[in-house]
Amino acid sequence: MELRTLRYFVAVAEELHFGRAAARLHMSQPPLSRAIKQLETGFGAALFVRSSAGVRLTGAGSVLLDEARALLERAEQVHARVAAAAGAATLTVGILGDSADPDAARLAEAFRGRHPHVEVRVRETDLTDPTCGLHAGLVDVALTRGPFDETGLSTRELRADPVGALLRADDPLARGDRLRLADLADRRWFLFPQGTDGVWQTYWSGGEPREGPVVRAVQECRQAVLWNGTVGMTPLGHEPGRGLTVVPLADMEPSRVLVAWNEGDTNPLIRSFVRIAVDSYRY
Repeated sequence: MELRTLRYFVAVAEELHFGRAAARLHMSQPPLSRAIKQLETGFGAALFVRSSAGVRLTGAGSVLLDEARALLERAEQVHARVAAAAGAATLTVGILGDSADPDAARLAEAFRGRHPHVEVRVRETDLTDPTCGLHAGLVDVALTRGPFDETGLSTRELRADPVGALLRADDPLARGDRLRLADLADRRWFLFPQGTDGVWQTYWSGGEPREGPVVRAVQECRQAVLWNGTVGMTPLGHEPGRGLTVVPLADMEPSRVLVAWNEGDTNPLIRSFVRIAVDSYRY
């Protein structure tokens, strides 16, 4: 029973779907199914019930999930402690824009409790790089938002935040309880600089080409609205600041909070960070 096989099992147990688990593991489904079948043969027990209604854990599978998580966590702790003893236990975390997310604070506390000897270096980036330096090799793992070009990256969704139109409080559109993108069609929007990830720019422009002032940071977005009457989008949970308001957009997909890392990176600290992040954002 290898740690890799246990990671396969945990992915299927958490997704309860072989296709999604295979995509999460960046592998095809047949070898994943074979690995799980071999694991079941080794234990002499079915770990999943497979039916037309979907996949669910058996009693034996539930026990193994608890044990597998504990074993994988222990393996990561061993690696971290040995690396710390060698003076090499560091993790560089990229954080996008506003780092005042209470879930991120809970993640920091949980990671520190699990890996007290690891030095965590934080690199906060502006809105022009949603990968927070991953592509440039500046960070090991990133707490960020989607969507963006995920080529060469692995991601896990932590939360999905509804978004709204960021408006000046005296804007006539601010009186409504809800807006649609068509209501903002003739307005100037704040934009990101040329060269910014195209998928990212398209999402925050509501899927349409726009004109307006170029911004790089959250505060610049707010100031563009406050001073110029520009519009844009922001997560509903963000406090807009004095003189501004946010009106929910009925026809926009939520903004996904993600943890991202370079595909194929086998650093156990990254795997531990991802697992702790998923748990921290779940509650």
